[in-house]
Amino acid sequence: MPAAARLSRAATALAAVPAVSAPPAPSRQRRKEARPQELLDAALDLFVEKGFAATRSEEVATRAGVSKGTLYLYYPSKEDLLKEVVRQNVVNRIVRAVDLIRHFDGDTSELLARVLRLWWERIGETRTSGILKLMMSEARNFPEIAQFYVDEVIKPSHAMLAELVQRGIDRGEFRPVVVTDVVHALVTPLLFMVMNKHSLGACSVGSMLDPKRVIEAQIDLVLHGLQTSPGRTPPTRSEAAARRKAGTRPDRQP
Repeated sequence: MPAAARLSRAATALAAVPAVSAPPAPSRQRRKEARPQELLDAALDLFVEKGFAATRSEEVATRAGVSKGTLYLYYPSKEDLLKEVVRQNVVNRIVRAVDLIRHFDGDTSELLARVLRLWWERIGETRTSGILKLMMSEARNFPEIAQFYVDEVIKPSHAMLAELVQRGIDRGEFRPVVVTDVVHALVTPLLFMVMNKHSLGACSVGSMLDPKRVIEAQIDLVLHGLQTSPGRTPPTRSEAAARRKAGTRPDRQP
């Protein structure tokens, strides 16, 4: 057979061989990539179940299915592990909420209601809520962790809500108020419901509390207290004094 014919025949045979796809990544490699998140999940569960002080690093490693040395490879100390748990589960959600507020085009009342509902859906009714219970019960014994939580969670979340309330005031949708006081009034019921969830709410005696209904009531009360009324004019000082004497609210028209 001529050389050219042999080459042509060989090329045809090669073309008929099915292409071989690249082998999938070894399971060991996939497992290595998943380890940080597995460690964080195990740490969150144990910190909430046993408390930060009572949880040993070895327990976290065991629950995640790795050695203690592997744990320290990713997180050199238990404090570093807790901080990363907070960043992944809470701080990242605050960042996304800030982005939502700054890009929202609708009424501020609608935005406030949405933020409160999302908070319960994404934090309050999830395992992440255990972090708030953990901080309130143990922060006093760990000043460095407490300061970290203040700087990374409390200050940014309060600033976020203050920006939201100020947005409503600037747009004429909310009446002028002391913004920091309103922020505390918004946050406090949420914290209470988390503490109830991890205490009485875990028992039958706490089943009477429905967090979603409470949040709807909070939205209704807060918005009716913040919103301006069409055509309402602030009372003069003498009118306010007369209404107080008569037993009516000075900030309401008769």
